Amino acid sequence: MSRIGLKPIEIPQGVTVKIENGLVSVEGPKGKMIQAINSKINAVIKDNKIEVARVNEEGKTKAMHGTMRQIIFNMIKGVTDGWTKGLEIQGTGFHASLNGNDLVFALGFSHPVNFPAPDGITFITVENKITVSGIDKSLVGQVAANIRAIKPPDVYKGKGIRYEGEQIKLKPGKQAKVGVVAGGVKK
Repeated sequence: MSRIGLKPIEIPQGVTVKIENGLVSVEGPKGKMIQAINSKINAVIKDNKIEVARVNEEGKTKAMHGTMRQIIFNMIKGVTDGWTKGLEIQGTGFHASLNGNDLVFALGFSHPVNFPAPDGITFITVENKITVSGIDKSLVGQVAANIRAIKPPDVYKGKGIRYEGEQIKLKPGKQAKVGVVAGGVKK
């Protein structure tokens, strides 16, 4: 039994939800989102709450039950509060700046890297920190992953772009052997 799928979703004030023709549309103060519902899942609005139920007890249907409930919940949270993801830039001379809605990176390459903002995404840069925000949780996460992929953290020095608070396990570099000099003769 899906514990998450059984929990009803409360609809907050200022948010309108419509469920018709296999689509859920959620509209709130930050924007509007539309999502298709899996054909084996039913969603119904009762007493200002959304209840999600399965059509049958097949394995794939059970797997989608909690997932569809959480997708609808994330849509409601996105149009009310929005989603954000933080990134940090580590490294001497590495930085990002805004050029209109686009990000421009200086990451040690021979050229600046331009990253255009997709529809519904906004960037905020402060010093060496970037905040990606929007109403669609999956889009915010994907854009943050695409930015990180431009220059992932180096495993030896940790330079590059990382998620906020991400810990990088650094590899030890080459170490000189104690008591051995060039040519292999011991002193």
